[in-house]
Amino acid sequence: MWQQIRKDYDRHGRRITDAAFISLAVHRYGRWAMQRRNRVARWIANKVYGLMTILILNVTKVWIPPNVQLGEDFHIIHAEGSLSIHPDVVIGDRCGVMHNVTIGTNMGPGAPKIGDDVFIGVNATVLGRIRIGNRVRIGANTAVTTNVPDDCIVVGSPGRIFPSLPIFAQKKKAEQP
Repeated sequence: MWQQIRKDYDRHGRRITDAAFISLAVHRYGRWAMQRRNRVARWIANKVYGLMTILILNVTKVWIPPNVQLGEDFHIIHAEGSLSIHPDVVIGDRCGVMHNVTIGTNMGPGAPKIGDDVFIGVNATVLGRIRIGNRVRIGANTAVTTNVPDDCIVVGSPGRIFPSLPIFAQKKKAEQP
């Protein structure tokens, strides 16, 4: 837990007052609290987590439940607005998320699974039991409700998928024999 918090601290500008860092530290503590084997220790740790949720997360408006599986180098780029993530969401490595983003909904079962190297723009929503591929860029104000393959860009509401970003297409051609 401490190593992850240290990486979050470095990634978010080495400021202890950064809302993104604070929210991720609360999330990391919540995951740690859930994993306590001793029933009494888990109960106490979860009560402390609940208090932190009330006092801190209501101020930062960044809601990342402890059940959310975050990959390495998860980055909240701007924590000036709200960020809401469904508890069953799985997010891959090196995912960057802007402010006012919603990932998942409580309106039904299932939640998105997001791949590696994904960027989610301002005011975007990713809803439903869908899969977002690797190296996907989701533009600002985009509503994504369908699966998105690897190396794509999604823009608009409803989201329109444009296959293969030019920079990735060039890399693919260079790799082919």
